[in-house]
Amino acid sequence: MNEINDFLLQLVSQISLLETVVKGIIIGAVASAPMGPVGVLCIQRTLNKGRAHGLVTGLGAAMSDIIYALITGYGLSFIYDFIQNQRNLFWLQLIGTVLLFVFGVHTFRSNPAKNTRRVSKNKSSLVQNCVTAFFITLSNPLIILLFMAMFTPFKYMLPEQPFHFQFVGYISIFAGAMLWWLFITYVVNKLRTRFDVRGIWIINRIIGAIVMVASFVSAVLIITGIYSFH
Repeated sequence: MNEINDFLLQLVSQISLLETVVKGIIIGAVASAPMGPVGVLCIQRTLNKGRAHGLVTGLGAAMSDIIYALITGYGLSFIYDFIQNQRNLFWLQLIGTVLLFVFGVHTFRSNPAKNTRRVSKNKSSLVQNCVTAFFITLSNPLIILLFMAMFTPFKYMLPEQPFHFQFVGYISIFAGAMLWWLFITYVVNKLRTRFDVRGIWIINRIIGAIVMVASFVSAVLIITGIYSFH
């Protein structure tokens, strides 16, 4: 009997860990996907200097995102007792989905041409490309609002979770971000002769629409009580 209980506990733990990984990858990809200043810079460097330069630009952005993800996660730990109240959690989850919807609208309507910048023709190292992308992303603390909008509904990275869960969670966010940069640099590199500002505009439209639909569905599920993301 004890062996069965131990097996079931291990199974539940593994499922929970897998859920943490999946959520982390989704959060990392969604945080990276919109074609803001760094996204456009990544595409420009991929077109002008090669995929490696575009990829390390994404790496720098992903490293900065992890810093803000850590700030968001540990920030939520200070209001953990507040979140434990079911009514408070309901409103936080609902506000999170609204913020996510607003983020989707902003992405859908954004004009990538405004983020286009001249890429230096001077030879720059991969490290320099990574560092510049890191600081460009770090200069936008509003990314915290995006992480809050995703962390709260999913109850992601709360202090009740064991250290190894949190460690895997943050690694998963980083992995999700890098998967996005791997994907976008691959596509841009393959379509380099046909990829322009309109291509970036289309990406933003698709991402914005997906985020808006997902956040709307999440809000409906929360309001109706069908699923509360516990």
